[in-house]
Amino acid sequence: MRIAVSGTSGLVGSALTLFLEAHGEEVFRIVRREAAPGAHEIFWNPDRGEIQAEALEGMDALVHLSGENISEGGWTEEKKQRIYKSRVDSTRTLCDALTRLEHPPHVWVCASAIGYYGSRGDQELDEDSEPGSGFLANVCLDWEAATKPASEHGIRVVNLRIGVVLSPKGGAFPKMAAPFRKGFGGVLGDGQAYLSWISIVDLLEAIHFCILNNALAGPVNAVAPHPVTNREFTQVLSRALSRPAILPMPAFVIRLILGEEKSRELLLASVRARPKRLLDAGFSFQYPDIDAAIQWVLRHG
Repeated sequence: MRIAVSGTSGLVGSALTLFLEAHGEEVFRIVRREAAPGAHEIFWNPDRGEIQAEALEGMDALVHLSGENISEGGWTEEKKQRIYKSRVDSTRTLCDALTRLEHPPHVWVCASAIGYYGSRGDQELDEDSEPGSGFLANVCLDWEAATKPASEHGIRVVNLRIGVVLSPKGGAFPKMAAPFRKGFGGVLGDGQAYLSWISIVDLLEAIHFCILNNALAGPVNAVAPHPVTNREFTQVLSRALSRPAILPMPAFVIRLILGEEKSRELLLASVRARPKRLLDAGFSFQYPDIDAAIQWVLRHG
């Protein structure tokens, strides 16, 4: 298949490009620089609403993964605006281009996030659950809504609500593991917040599965079937690294370091999501349990 991918310089996008090419797919990278002659590249500048739309004509699929890193830096108003625009405005740019094509891609897998649900304690959440409240929930609502014109145009759109991605190459895991490696690990807050996670291996497979499975459309939770509390995650990581986990970080300290809003919506948020639609469609996880997933990440780190 001919598949266009945005965000190919990021953790997931760079891995997905290699994954798809290894599966015999023809990948076209959507890039911000001028497309090199003869290269499988498509130019865009989402900040200005520009894209080389004609290059998307006749594509089999589009995967949209680009977006400002939410974990780096403080959540100033400028940073929050970049987070919003890099997701919502870029999606609108793509959607506008797709709806003007004579032969648009058959399927558009557009990233979203489990931030859609807000922080919900131990409530079990699936794709039919109501949205939550807060900055990230509002971003996700508008992010997904920005794809609606494409759905109305007859394109099968999958809004992939991605959880915390566990990868040896970057993202959240190395930052989570660093204190444990130094012997300073411990639970965050009261340790009861749920973490909805997914291994990079399963995420790549899930994206490919969504492209191939015509029955999947709308929101799809890209999370492992067994979310864990922060206390459970801490215990597993401590055992895997053979390091103590005796230094808890109280919630007020996290708030002092990260700020109230960022700490509440990232480190202290509790999201207990399950991948109902993936499981119902017959998707099989290679790493459904946190123990095996962490062991895999550490072996390949």
